[in-house]
Amino acid sequence: MKNSYLDDMNCSLANALELIGERWTLLILREAFYGSCRFEDFQQHLGIARNILTARLSKLCDSGVLQRVPVKEGAKRHEYRLTPMGRDLFPALIALNQWGDRWLHDAGAPVQFVEHATGQEISAVSIQAEDGRKLDARDLIILPGPGANTKTKVRLRLLQLAWEKHNRDK
Repeated sequence: MKNSYLDDMNCSLANALELIGERWTLLILREAFYGSCRFEDFQQHLGIARNILTARLSKLCDSGVLQRVPVKEGAKRHEYRLTPMGRDLFPALIALNQWGDRWLHDAGAPVQFVEHATGQEISAVSIQAEDGRKLDARDLIILPGPGANTKTKVRLRLLQLAWEKHNRDK
């Protein structure tokens, strides 16, 4: 799935966007979370061309985000089911949806996500500290992880030095 340009970037976000960042792919995932599982369901709800839908579903299956499952033993028809890898995308899709609700829909959210057991709308997706405190970007530092290459380590060290200088000069 990765190409050399993204490999050189050494960036999980770039790799994720290469796989799921195209608009039709995100909308197919939305439909899968809404319960669509058949080709015809995706096509009907999205109005997507058959060739594009086929290509996107194939890519999602090949990458392990969706699984193609026969409707029944020996059937030629298949359903597309989210895998554990695909289900792990749910918080990211909710976060994007909530961001769109906040910044792009003056009339209010087109859909609401409600907990089935309580009937209560879910909280906004947030980044939290281990103790549950909400954090924002100003509360975080970015450090090299175990998969960081030399280029990434140097870049993050330079960012850290600039941040330290900025704080000294305040």
